[in-house]
Amino acid sequence: MEDRGPPARGEEPPPPAADRAPPPQERGPGRGPWPGGEAEPPEDFLPPPECPVFEPSWAEFRDPLGYIAKIRPIAEKSGICKIRPPADWQPPFAVEVDNFRFTPRIQRLNELEAQTRVKLNYLDQIAKFWEIQGSSLKIPNVERRILDLYSLSKVVLEEGGYEAICRDRRWARVAQRLAYPSGKNIGSLLRSHYERIIYPYEMYQSGANLVQCDARPFDSEEKDKEYKPHSIPLRQSVQPSKFNSYGRRAKRLQQEPEPTEEDIEKNPELKKLQIYGAGPKMLGLGLVAKDKTLRKKDKEGPECPPTVVVKEEPPGVDHRLEPASPHPFLEVKEELRHSPEPCTKMTMRLRRSHGNTQFIDSYVCRICARGDEDDKLLLCDGCDDNYHIFCLLPPLPEIPKGVWRCPKCVMAECKRPPEAFGFEQATREYTLQSFGEMADAFKADYFNMPVHMVPTELVEKEFWRLVNSIEEDVTVEYGADIHSKEFGSGFPISDSKRRLGPEEEEYAASGWNLNVMPVLQQSVLCHINADISGMKVPWLYVGMVFSAFCWHIEDHWSYSINYLHWGEPKTWYGVPSFAAEHLEDVMKKLTPELFESQPDLLHQLVTLMNPNTLMAHGVPVVRTNQCAGEFVITFPRAYHSGFNQGYNFAEAVNFCTADWLPAGRQCIEHYRRLRRYCVFSHEELICKMAACPEKLDLNLAAAVHKEMFILVQEERKLRKALLDKGVTEAEREAFELLPDDERQCDKCKTTCFLSALACYDCPARLVCLYHIHDLCKCPSSRQYLRYRYTLDELPAMLHKLKVRAESFDTWANKVRIALEVEDGRKRTLEELRALESEARERKFPDNELLHRLKSCLAEAERCVSDALGLISGLETGVPAMPLSLEELRTFLERLSSVPCVMHQLADVQAVLERALAFQEEAQEALRGLPASAAQLQGLVAQGARLGVAVPETHQLERQVQQAAWLEEVKRALRSPRERVPLALVRGLAQAGATVAPSPAVEKARAELQELLTIAQRWEEKAHLCLEARQKHPPATLEAIIKEAENVPVHLPNILALKEALAKARAWIADVEEIQNGDHYPCLDDLEGLVAVGRDLPVRLEELRQLEVQVGTAHSWREKASKTFLKKSSCYTLLEVLCPCADAGAASPKRTKWRREPELGLYKSDTESLGLSAQDLRDPGSVIVAFKEGEQKEKEGILRLRRANALKPSPPAPGPPSCVCGQPPGPGMLRCELCCDWFHAPCVAWPRLGAQKPSPAWWEWDAKFLCPLCQRSRRPRLETILALLVALQKLPVRLPEGEALQCLTERAITWQDRARQLLASSELAGPLERLAALRQRLHGDAGALRETSCNEQPKLSLENGDAMPPEKMGPFTSDLEALGAVLARLQGPVLELPEGPRRVLEELLLEGDLLEVTLDEGQSLWRLLQAARAPPVDTFRHLLELEQAERRGARARGRDAERRRKRRAERGELPPLPKEELEPKRSRESESPDVAPPGAGADHSQNGVGQL
Repeated sequence: MEDRGPPARGEEPPPPAADRAPPPQERGPGRGPWPGGEAEPPEDFLPPPECPVFEPSWAEFRDPLGYIAKIRPIAEKSGICKIRPPADWQPPFAVEVDNFRFTPRIQRLNELEAQTRVKLNYLDQIAKFWEIQGSSLKIPNVERRILDLYSLSKVVLEEGGYEAICRDRRWARVAQRLAYPSGKNIGSLLRSHYERIIYPYEMYQSGANLVQCDARPFDSEEKDKEYKPHSIPLRQSVQPSKFNSYGRRAKRLQQEPEPTEEDIEKNPELKKLQIYGAGPKMLGLGLVAKDKTLRKKDKEGPECPPTVVVKEEPPGVDHRLEPASPHPFLEVKEELRHSPEPCTKMTMRLRRSHGNTQFIDSYVCRICARGDEDDKLLLCDGCDDNYHIFCLLPPLPEIPKGVWRCPKCVMAECKRPPEAFGFEQATREYTLQSFGEMADAFKADYFNMPVHMVPTELVEKEFWRLVNSIEEDVTVEYGADIHSKEFGSGFPISDSKRRLGPEEEEYAASGWNLNVMPVLQQSVLCHINADISGMKVPWLYVGMVFSAFCWHIEDHWSYSINYLHWGEPKTWYGVPSFAAEHLEDVMKKLTPELFESQPDLLHQLVTLMNPNTLMAHGVPVVRTNQCAGEFVITFPRAYHSGFNQGYNFAEAVNFCTADWLPAGRQCIEHYRRLRRYCVFSHEELICKMAACPEKLDLNLAAAVHKEMFILVQEERKLRKALLDKGVTEAEREAFELLPDDERQCDKCKTTCFLSALACYDCPARLVCLYHIHDLCKCPSSRQYLRYRYTLDELPAMLHKLKVRAESFDTWANKVRIALEVEDGRKRTLEELRALESEARERKFPDNELLHRLKSCLAEAERCVSDALGLISGLETGVPAMPLSLEELRTFLERLSSVPCVMHQLADVQAVLERALAFQEEAQEALRGLPASAAQLQGLVAQGARLGVAVPETHQLERQVQQAAWLEEVKRALRSPRERVPLALVRGLAQAGATVAPSPAVEKARAELQELLTIAQRWEEKAHLCLEARQKHPPATLEAIIKEAENVPVHLPNILALKEALAKARAWIADVEEIQNGDHYPCLDDLEGLVAVGRDLPVRLEELRQLEVQVGTAHSWREKASKTFLKKSSCYTLLEVLCPCADAGAASPKRTKWRREPELGLYKSDTESLGLSAQDLRDPGSVIVAFKEGEQKEKEGILRLRRANALKPSPPAPGPPSCVCGQPPGPGMLRCELCCDWFHAPCVAWPRLGAQKPSPAWWEWDAKFLCPLCQRSRRPRLETILALLVALQKLPVRLPEGEALQCLTERAITWQDRARQLLASSELAGPLERLAALRQRLHGDAGALRETSCNEQPKLSLENGDAMPPEKMGPFTSDLEALGAVLARLQGPVLELPEGPRRVLEELLLEGDLLEVTLDEGQSLWRLLQAARAPPVDTFRHLLELEQAERRGARARGRDAERRRKRRAERGELPPLPKEELEPKRSRESESPDVAPPGAGADHSQNGVGQL
């Protein structure tokens, strides 16, 4: 277990030290001064070898004490070992974290190490000595390191002393021994330091300065305090006084301010003069008032010394100084009263050394016994003796200032034995969280890195450096020896406080639970009723970095087990039991000063020693790092120590097994020699187990029997010695009912149980029978024996143990006879099972005989099972895995060797005999080959029924297989008509490799291999041709196929190649047929042929020509599509070129457009003309269908116009009519062709501002056609004629070409009609008048300019695309001016008769249906426009739409600029350079002709742009 050291004595706690990190100068990486010497550690700490580590399996882990006993022979040699449980054994942490509060111990690291503590004690004594002299100790530096005063003093002493070294001039050797470099005159420097600091102290220590003093010898007055060894540690610590000047090592070299008289009166601690804490202390010094001038003789005036009230004491009372007293210099009561009047005398205390007569000492020197030269007399502040300053050795030059003590008082204080060292308790109570935060912060600050990144090796080296350092003081806190009964165990416990879950129940009952292990059935401690805290009840340990547990062995030399629940590792060091005394001797040899003052130091668990030092003196040491979830076991009398790597939580407990009993007895004898208290009575434990032997484990019973036998023999001898002394009285005493302190031997402190010696006259005293002469001086007749059992009862208990232990021997003898068949009779299985049941019922220990018995039973049962399986398989005809002859013989030998009766032996023997008979018959048949196939087949069937694998059976099977294979090869190769499949040839060749070799087999295999090679070669050729990486002409393929026909094997690749060649020939025939027809071939037919030709693995010369023709046709179609189709149009080219045959009001086209505008109007091109794919190949059918479509289109549009004309203007809310499918709304536009209504944002409408209209308002192009009526760009006729010329050059027919020809003929026909009408006499007059009116309005030059300006918008409108906003003409101011002109428009400007008007309207309607732009259509539109009143409302509506569009475009432009500036400010985009911004501003402000981006583009995208 870990540290369970005794507490320090004291009352007032110091402030917590581990709450703060040590100052930087205390944590530096430098090393302390370690002079050379055999006891010093090396420069760098060398880790000892690792201890054994064990990883039990689950089967081993289920028996904790059994597994520990199993590994004990190996692990005990190291003293400690580590056990890693199985990976999935992870007990839950059961401590109630919120309620867990504890007060840790304070540990000063360099006070823990024995050699360092000796040096620190020595420094304290020198510092104390010089402080008494009125000086503060300042340790010098030599060669940049602090001078080790202790080592210097020790080396000087070993070299013969100061005088001898000076006489022989050996100070250089002293420097060499202290590891200082030579040649720097360091010896002289060391001599001066020695003379200045150490020599006066050594002189006082030796008493040389008192040789002339006539006082009593001081040494004879000192009396050693009687040593009283510690009993069971109370584990309670109190703190040292905060006024202790020496308890804090960090203040060692600082001068403490002396308390004033007022401080002493007010502070009870100073009055008590009690100083507690670690290290040797000087009691009662320096605690006097600062104002001591009245106590000194001064030349300037008289003094008034304090009045000393003398306490009357009877004769015989010795007033000598008693160093053991806590108040050695204040035995009398002093009243310090300063009188204003000068005093003339001083009352002194009576001194016994001058006899019984009382006298008053005058001011007389204690050395020369003269009272002259009063100004040179010096008064001691401790004993009030007087000394001349020139009589002192060495003499003083003048009266010292401050407190002064005489040589006697100085020696009394310097030689006072130090108090026992112990740990202090911290003043702060922690929770787990607060302690963890403190511990992690301390470690992170100390190493200047995160706690989890600090290597364990670094922490280990730094720990031993700090422990060995006398310069650096690092203080940590350790939550050690926390009682689990009070605070709760880290393991789950089955009690009534809390209900456990299923997983917790499992761990609560586990033997590795430290609450369960001490009380297991095989454990000795389960027979102790009391809950011994720390032994039977676990203790908890909460550690931080550097917190340590010192070298110790467990109470009663028991086992201990430690489990680390969580946290950082714990580093352990262990020494095996055989080296325990060696370790003790080494520590006593190296630090005798500590053991002189504290002989039981190693039992106090407060002392470390560097493992390297121990190893240098021959002590074997091992180490290990215990990680979370791991156990560490310490074995009996194995010294162990260690420290924590950081914040962690551990739990530990003791346990004892049967093998511990001899060690426990030896431990009691050891305690008796040391006079150390026992934790429990070993005799009581043995006798309690002996009283109930039936409850003992068998191993434990045997061990208890041996111990009980020794106990009885020893008790008989001791009682006989008591009789020889003359003690005859005796009485029975139930010692187990007495408290331990009432039955402890007064001499050796052993707890008595079997017997004790008492006295009638001294009832308070008691001794064990080993110390019968140390009880009292009373006569033996007054003494009597107190016993627990008589000498007759003890053998009876011993006999019961023997019966229990020997029951195993009887059973073992039976088992041995049965297993070795010593009597020549094999037992039955039932008898062996009975012996196993007996061992289980009597709970015999796990032993070798039991293992042999179980193995024998298991072997017998396996043999019976195997034999029954073999026999039953032969009977049922379904044999299991057959055995070979050798295996059958081996199995028969197993049956015979089993030490029990096997009834199946005869049946197995019969099987073996049948197998041997078959083997002979098979061998005969094999020698007579070639035998008949029927005979061989019969033998094979017979061997299969045997159930035994006879070697000849395999040979027979191979012969049968050989014959069958040859027959199959013969049938395959000798067939004259049928070709052999290639797979069959491969299979026969592969099967031939497994057939038994013979000349016939080899010949057949050669033929097969030759045929297979030829076939595979042709297959590879065909495969290369089929891969089509490099296609071959048909002639080459035909040659390959012809040659491969000579191979008598079916070749799959050749067949595939033949099929591909046939397809190629058919393709060539199709191409010739198409090209030789009456008409050019259709594009679809050519594309199909190209697709088929590309897939064929044959080089086709015609394929390239067809690919060129198809590519040319596709290029023409793409060019025509770009000419006709709008951007993102949903129409196909054929749809646009063909007339819209179903243009009626309820036509499916318009309905479908409104519902699914994203889909095309037709599913395929064949629906455009209502023709099938075959009809499209006939030009005549296409022309007829086109003509019919023209008529249907005209009729449908007329019906649609009539239906839409009935709609109100403006349209009222109703069913949707626009392309968006939404209900009508304000600001809608009406199509000039279909007369339907559309939302302005959904369609492209004419922009008047972009046209720069003239005063001739009838020339303003305000004509609006909806996207359903104007389906294409409507190119000019000249463009279409160019496409027709390119079409005539194509050797391919396209449906689009036929449709384009029909459309062109229709457009030319209409153009001729329009020209004839415009040239007629009926319209010649109106046209002349209209031209004259236009000239009058503009003038000739203006008319020419206006005509040229109007050309561009005309072209744009002809193409049917929406103009971009930046090309839309003037800004809003010009549009407003244009709007102001509307009110002055007048019309109609000419009159047309009704007849010509109707002709014009009908002809214009037909022209609007054409997807071609013609100038005659514009002329007809203007003529009709001039014959009507000006459409002012339409003009105004268009202007309002354009104004709104341009305002939105400017706003969007400004928003875009703002967004760009914001992004540039955020650094996402670089700002535009000034030279790029200025032209834009100037264009916006100075160029009215450029329109800003407007909504027109967006409307185009929403409307016509999507079509």
